[in-house]
Amino acid sequence: MNKACDVLVVGAGPVGLTLANLLGQQGVDVLVVEREHELIDYPRAVGIDDEALRAMQTAGLVDEVLPHTIPDQKIYMINGDGAILSEVNPTTREFGWPRRNGFVQPLVDRVLLAGLDRFPSAAVRFGAEVVDLTEEADGVVAALANGETVRARYVVAAEGGSSPTRKRLGISFEGETRPTDGIVIDVANDPIGTPHAVFGGDPARSYASIALPHGIRRWEFTLFEDEDEGEADVEDDAFVFGLLAPHVPDPSKLDIIRRRVYRHHARIAGRFRHGRIFLAGDAAHVMPVVGGQGWNSGIRDAFNLGWKLAAVVKGLSADGLLDTYETERLGHVTQMVAVSLRMAKEMTDHDPEKAAERDRIAAARTPEEREAQKRQAFKPQPRFDRGVVVHTPLPVSKSLPARDVPRLAGTIFPQPRATDADGAEMLLDDATGQGWRILAWNNDPTAFLSAERRAALDRLGARLVQVVPTAQLPWARERAAAGVTVVGDLGGGPSLQAWFDARPVGAVILRPDHVIAAECLTQELDEVVARVLEAACAV
Repeated sequence: MNKACDVLVVGAGPVGLTLANLLGQQGVDVLVVEREHELIDYPRAVGIDDEALRAMQTAGLVDEVLPHTIPDQKIYMINGDGAILSEVNPTTREFGWPRRNGFVQPLVDRVLLAGLDRFPSAAVRFGAEVVDLTEEADGVVAALANGETVRARYVVAAEGGSSPTRKRLGISFEGETRPTDGIVIDVANDPIGTPHAVFGGDPARSYASIALPHGIRRWEFTLFEDEDEGEADVEDDAFVFGLLAPHVPDPSKLDIIRRRVYRHHARIAGRFRHGRIFLAGDAAHVMPVVGGQGWNSGIRDAFNLGWKLAAVVKGLSADGLLDTYETERLGHVTQMVAVSLRMAKEMTDHDPEKAAERDRIAAARTPEEREAQKRQAFKPQPRFDRGVVVHTPLPVSKSLPARDVPRLAGTIFPQPRATDADGAEMLLDDATGQGWRILAWNNDPTAFLSAERRAALDRLGARLVQVVPTAQLPWARERAAAGVTVVGDLGGGPSLQAWFDARPVGAVILRPDHVIAAECLTQELDEVVARVLEAACAV
């Protein structure tokens, strides 16, 4: 049987499944094909961050994901003597969710797979291997191993670091592969029982010990270059028990779920787009596991690409919008790979002299530096200089204090708690609804938009949001213009009022992935919206 669809996703991993859920929400006809006959169940990611949880919220699946997480999980970086080098424990809720969470990836993958049942336009086929892709003027024809073909307008390859699609297209994958492998061991009935994670920079042998939900404990151990029989060693109980002996009283009594050898890579594809074919997740970039950002970076890919594919497929934007996927994602991914590689080298260096120097540097850190480590300041936040973003100059007005504040267009908008028009408290994205949004503080945004701009925003399904202090809710709700969503600001601490208070702007334009497309004074809104629509290739 041959099939046609709008988007063909190759690979039923977390990136492909997240993308399919986001496309299914938009009514896009999406097919996911996976060469394996079921979801992969072996050890992989163990950390999900606040940006990824917000993506799960957008996809309508966060309530199903949360039971498989450990919120606010601390990480202790320790040396060979057990002394704490640094602590990672960010407690912010800037984006509405804990910044660091342990999780069980296979269970979350199942949530993502089950989520597709909600959408009649989304389907998954296991045991379907793509063996060739042929680009044509208006689509791509995928040949499957069983002789069938699938014709799609666009293809997204999310089939992992060894991506056959990337190799078939001849796209480079520059970077490095660490000379040593690692062994991952997952056990049930956690014999340690503490809630945090430990990364041991022991020059004798580096390791990680991570508490996971549902009583699971993950260990990861570095292998040495002369231990080149990793695949065999992982099945050798004596070898595995020897690794675990310094960690538990009796390794032979552990309930081992699975064990596997993995390799450390730090590589980025030379390009993320080839005509109508896109690379996402590990197919586009891989990074050492120490930073805990490989899985999350893939979800960012899906979140960035999903709304753009939907807009183009539905005829709301021209194909040029899809060029901004690589433009926006490449820079941040490059930063994240570099950070992960630096952390991996710092914690897995087995040279005693280098480890001692690392310990001396850690001991000399100031309280301010330790606090920066604790709040995870080393993690680069996405910030787009180009793409679907409009940078406006600081407004000059005698009604504004003279402040040299950074422009925030191209960064992620925070998600404080707010209320809907009836006063029910919830997270901001739930109060406003998803998709394109224009938030105006204490103003009806329709008063600043021309009929032409209103019509263009209506085509995009944009939501016009009037933000008022909760004390004003009854008044604003009764007088709200047609098509305007009224949201109540709770005030105090992180709030919308606090955000606008610190900015010389009265309106902000948000993309479907919660990135600030532009910020401006309300009187400038119509002109700035026009520029944003142009950047989004809106038709």
